[in-house]
Amino acid sequence: MSIPAQSSGAPDAEPDGPEDRLRRFATIWSRAIFPSTATSLTRPEFEHHLLPLARMLSDTLHARPFDAVSAAGVGGALVAAHCTDPDALSSTLGVVDSYLVLYCGNNGPVALATEDSRSRCARIQHAVAGGFSQALRERTLAEQEAIARSALAARSHAEQALHATEARFRAVFKDAAIGIGIADLDGNVLEVNDTLTRMFGGLDHHVRGHRVNEWVHPEDSPKVWAYYNELVSGERDHYRIEKAFYRNDGTVLWTNLTVSLLRDAEGRPEYQLALLEDTTERRLLNLRLRYEATHDALTGLPNRTLFFERLEKALSASDGSRFGLCYLDLDGFKAINDSLGHASGDRLLVEVADRLQTCATARGEMVARLGGDEFVALTTGPDTASEVDELACRILGVLATPIRLDGRELTVRGSIGVVEGPAGERSAAEVLRSADITMYRAKSAGGNRFELADAEADARAITRHGLTTALPAALERGEFFIEYQPLVHLGDGSVHGAEALVRWCHPQHGVLGPDRFIALAEHTGLIVPLGRWVLEESVRQANFWQERHTDGGPLRINVNLSPAQLHHPRLVSETVDVLERSGLEPAALCLEVTESALIGADDDLLKPLRQLADMGVGIALDDFGTGYSNLANLRRLPVSVLKLDRSFTQGMQHHPADPVDLKIVEGIVSLAHGLDLAVTVEGVETGAQAEQLRELGCDTAQGWYYGRPGAPDRIHSLLLADAV
Repeated sequence: MSIPAQSSGAPDAEPDGPEDRLRRFATIWSRAIFPSTATSLTRPEFEHHLLPLARMLSDTLHARPFDAVSAAGVGGALVAAHCTDPDALSSTLGVVDSYLVLYCGNNGPVALATEDSRSRCARIQHAVAGGFSQALRERTLAEQEAIARSALAARSHAEQALHATEARFRAVFKDAAIGIGIADLDGNVLEVNDTLTRMFGGLDHHVRGHRVNEWVHPEDSPKVWAYYNELVSGERDHYRIEKAFYRNDGTVLWTNLTVSLLRDAEGRPEYQLALLEDTTERRLLNLRLRYEATHDALTGLPNRTLFFERLEKALSASDGSRFGLCYLDLDGFKAINDSLGHASGDRLLVEVADRLQTCATARGEMVARLGGDEFVALTTGPDTASEVDELACRILGVLATPIRLDGRELTVRGSIGVVEGPAGERSAAEVLRSADITMYRAKSAGGNRFELADAEADARAITRHGLTTALPAALERGEFFIEYQPLVHLGDGSVHGAEALVRWCHPQHGVLGPDRFIALAEHTGLIVPLGRWVLEESVRQANFWQERHTDGGPLRINVNLSPAQLHHPRLVSETVDVLERSGLEPAALCLEVTESALIGADDDLLKPLRQLADMGVGIALDDFGTGYSNLANLRRLPVSVLKLDRSFTQGMQHHPADPVDLKIVEGIVSLAHGLDLAVTVEGVETGAQAEQLRELGCDTAQGWYYGRPGAPDRIHSLLLADAV
């Protein structure tokens, strides 16, 4: 139940700090249950008494790992404080439900997500109710058992004392709030009170005259009848256990059963005394709370908590069994949510959940919702290698039929990552991580398909993720450095300039080339600050070369620009700023842009490049010949250099050279020179290639024939001995 703010004295303004919020929670709690408490304390004193209990609830809410068992002590403490009225428990659960997350949800070291906090709060209520009932039951059982023992023992007293004692016993026996029954050692029921009669249906003959061993229930623990046999044989004086009974109408009565052995004056076993507390309603409440804690509120499917329990159980099996897991993510679900609204998206998820349930009906199969539009299906058994593939196909099959929603037919697609293997080799977290990685691999391949997990692909994805998360700190720690590869005049072999190539000196993986991290930097947005750093360092180095080597002429520095940098609004201003602060002439800088980045570029994208070109900065069209662009576009691009892709030089490695490659290069050079563009060739590895390119009219070249990328001090001591 929930407690309205006005009845609990909720404040008009939120308390400032965690301790203030905790005290306010204790105030609301004390006001809610004080009227039903039999205590001599004043309400402020009672509030002070509740404060440590409130702190216990808050600590339990934020416990890592979460364990609601400690909250049971709060229920026991309420009973110890004489809060035994049922309204006290009801009000306490209402306060916890309405205010624990509100006032204590952010008191921990880490703020809890709403769904997680509500789930924890429900389990805390369950534990408090259980602790309250357990303490109240033990208190009642202790009192009633002592009274019953005293009443039965009084039979051996003198006749006058016996009469008085029997009267007292009958009063207690008849009016007790728990069921009491007396049976002989053969199990024949001799006496029962009214409470026990009502518990079994209200008719005396439903209980009296029966034998104890008639009340066997399929869910009885094996200990029940082992304890019973030990008790009637005198080997045990009492036992307590949870036991279910069938009533005559077929319904089930759940009880906390306490059975004690009554001995005669000489210590010989004579009778057995049974005390039964009806826990049926509490058990149903526990089951309901358990269901709510382990099932998704929207779809009714098992949630992440229950799925992990089942998965861990399947993975811990030691009988040589196997498992198969399908991790499903709907393709394009966000677009449905954004266009039709979250209410329609929820109805779509419910329909998808209903369809998925029809796919996993065999023994050992289950479907769960992890959250959002992510679902999992699990199958276990000896032949999951084929079963999990069939399960994935069934899932894609049921999703193929369009879903009708608000008069529209929506086609639902999904990407599935499949993990299969023997139990006992991996943890649940490792299996789910592999399935998640595999699912994204299926999504990258176009979606509406399933992919099988691959250990090498998982390792690559984990490495990529590690590099992605390490990128920001790496830039701050100065782990990046630049190597320079010389650009050489094909005519006289002199060094014309150098291309700046960024490297990452990773603490674990060593030196990484740009192919390992540039795409990750693009994806995370770090490419902009990283690109600015490369530009600053390269321009500074070019200026240093000019100051130290005035006799050799100025060296041009080539710096690569990523597509993200092209779209950055401060590209021109930051480039101008870097040049002005270094003192380098704009003509000594050449920015390389890939051909694919400029395919279909509009005037807005070309405008900053034109501004830089007008200042004198060179613009090189990198990887030319790989983007299938319209050659007529060269007239509108503000470029001054074409850099032929290394694929054109590969055909020149053999003798004679591929005539088709030669014709293509010759045509490109002729076209470029006709447009007043210089031509640079990448990937030159042999002297024969260099000579052919010179004869074809190419202007400059770079490659391992002239020098590998290296430290800046090698540019002016270029040796052809570096050639491969």
